[in-house]
Amino acid sequence: MASIRDRIALITGASSGIGRATASAFAAEGANLLLCARRADRLEELADDLRTAHEVNVHAFSLDVQDREAVDATLAGLPEEWKAIDVLVNNAGLSRGLAKVYEDDYKNWDEMIDTNIRGLLYVTRAVVPGMIVRGRGHVINLGSTAGHITYPNGAVYCATKAAEKAISEGLKLDLMGTPVRVTSVDPGMVETAFSEVRFRGDMERAAKVYQNITPLQPEDVADAIVWAASRPAHVNIHNIVMTTIDQGNSYVFNRRG
Repeated sequence: MASIRDRIALITGASSGIGRATASAFAAEGANLLLCARRADRLEELADDLRTAHEVNVHAFSLDVQDREAVDATLAGLPEEWKAIDVLVNNAGLSRGLAKVYEDDYKNWDEMIDTNIRGLLYVTRAVVPGMIVRGRGHVINLGSTAGHITYPNGAVYCATKAAEKAISEGLKLDLMGTPVRVTSVDPGMVETAFSEVRFRGDMERAAKVYQNITPLQPEDVADAIVWAASRPAHVNIHNIVMTTIDQGNSYVFNRRG
């Protein structure tokens, strides 16, 4: 296991769920953290907790990855001591709605495409050139089993995650000849606010997603991310597909009871 102590890790969507768990997991290994999300209050709370618990440096800032100009300006304007990013975790992402393509709301499509595809591209474009110049770096993108097999009523979300998969594969090819690594971590069902966001706060409907099943926890995914990041420099983990034991693919589940 290669040490990631004192490395700088940028995690998008770090205020909750997988992003928050990933920040904690990196901090536990002694990494210094750049944390961004749209909810600044939650970020500051997390930053304080991590500084206290792990004695690491944390720089938290509000950022909407959908806004290309904000991404460029914010990352270019980082304090000098924070610019040499070693690990980028493109975690920011969401799903909206669960409906047939011909009945869905255009706004759902826009938000998913702008966050899951364009946002990932904007942050990657801003960070990777510096990694190439410095001769080190690792891009870890959050994909999904939804990018491997499409499920009913989720065509557009699945398409955004299939795009993430293709972008990760293409980026790795583009970086051949450099020491910069690329990994896609593709979890199945994870118990986070994902379903609450998808159903716009409908807690009852969101709870049914996890009914009679044991889902992955954010910490499970964070563990895989840190594992990939801590391989020796010559080892690149291209892809990790992970699910709960109760999940066969994007829409086959073992629901007990």
